[in-house]
Amino acid sequence: MVEILLWSSMFIGTLVVLIYASDYFIEAAESIGLSMGIPSFIIGVTIVALGTSIPELASSIVAVQRDSSEIVVSNVVGSNITNIFLVLGVVVLITKRRTLIMASATTDVLLLVGSAILLIIASLDGMFLWYEALFCLVGLVLYMLGQYRNFKKQEMTDVVNPPFQWKNILVLALAIVAIYFAAEYNIESIIQLSAILGIGKEYIALSAVALGTSLPELFVSVGAIRKGKLEIAVGNLLGSNILNVLVVMGIPGLMSSLIIPDIVLSYGLFLMAIATFMLFLLLWRKRLPLWSGFILLALYGYFFYVLISQNMAAA
Repeated sequence: MVEILLWSSMFIGTLVVLIYASDYFIEAAESIGLSMGIPSFIIGVTIVALGTSIPELASSIVAVQRDSSEIVVSNVVGSNITNIFLVLGVVVLITKRRTLIMASATTDVLLLVGSAILLIIASLDGMFLWYEALFCLVGLVLYMLGQYRNFKKQEMTDVVNPPFQWKNILVLALAIVAIYFAAEYNIESIIQLSAILGIGKEYIALSAVALGTSLPELFVSVGAIRKGKLEIAVGNLLGSNILNVLVVMGIPGLMSSLIIPDIVLSYGLFLMAIATFMLFLLLWRKRLPLWSGFILLALYGYFFYVLISQNMAAA
């Protein structure tokens, strides 16, 4: 019992550190970039855009190093399911506006669908290989080019760059150290809890890790809705799901072949496909009817039911 409490506390604590350290990393890196005169659109498509994937990426790299690569795809699939079923479900229920105004989202929507199809096809043989990871990174370049084009369409006038501050270098360095050690002990806690509770690492990654690393998206989206910025809330989820596949699968996939767990093959990819299709339909129609929020949350409940029942059957 003491061991369970110890490693559970370690798991929750390291997730919190990963999330907050990632926020500090993004803020410090953005300030440094602006003070050095780097165009804001470049910062937007690199530091800020990739920032929400830092917790997943750090954990995935450590998982590969610890010979637990099944955690990687489980985390990606679980995060994408959670982002749509849970976070978007909450967004739909709390927003007062039902119409989306996203004129430049066509490229992102196509990349969302394309990245999901790529992950599904690449995973069907039970392994995610280096050349499939390379396809993801090519997709990342296309995504950044699309973001670049969108930024160039905007007026970038009267931008005042902040003065350079050495404290940002210190904050950046401390954030990197915190992210590294938090990811290291987060994966260690997953491995230990898996052994103690007799639960597969992939089940923990699909559920608890995915939920924890989706909390930033939830907070950002809810905050955006409170400010009446529905498009930012939805765009945040759209970009996060694209980058989860392209970055979090792409970079670790170049380091080592990734194992695709049975639960991901039998249920995870199917539910991710449903989630992606629902997001695609909502974005294509540019409407967020209230009933769709209840359906999304119900599907998230079903997702957890499947994980629990399948883990009990495998035990």
